[in-house]
Amino acid sequence: MKIKFYAIILLLFVFKHTVVLSENLDISVYTGTFDVIDKEGDDQTTLIGVEHRNTDLFRNSFLGKIAPVTGAFMTGKNSLYFYTGIEGQYNIGPMNISPSFTPGYYEKGSGKDLGSALEFKSEIKVGFDLFKDSKLGYSYSHISNNDWGNTNPGTDNQQITFSTRF
Repeated sequence: MKIKFYAIILLLFVFKHTVVLSENLDISVYTGTFDVIDKEGDDQTTLIGVEHRNTDLFRNSFLGKIAPVTGAFMTGKNSLYFYTGIEGQYNIGPMNISPSFTPGYYEKGSGKDLGSALEFKSEIKVGFDLFKDSKLGYSYSHISNNDWGNTNPGTDNQQITFSTRF
């Protein structure tokens, strides 16, 4: 677990310095609890992740401001989830509300079997502006396979998120 954690931190460092060419790069790092509502308590664990938005790709639509979002997280039980999808952006003064929908690839590792490699994450984030181009927030997400897999136990997760624009 420690090796994977350090590998992710190294990847973030390298990623930051290789893509700084875009002036509107928004990177979020987050940590939290995977499977918050685990009735048995055997699958609940920590998670750590990273998310990317390129604000050059924000578009105004009839639903408001939307943008593509891509990210990944790893749990304390070596489960991995890589995802990409869309995120809305709604600002109410210093508060930001960001719902998102992101299909992705899930690998259970020694963690919870979600029933399929294809999983769908729906999430709601509430963040607050800290400094210029930096936010701190809380997010709650649900991941499931929409009954397309062998089983569909789903998982609910909560995270604390820090994001900044480079």
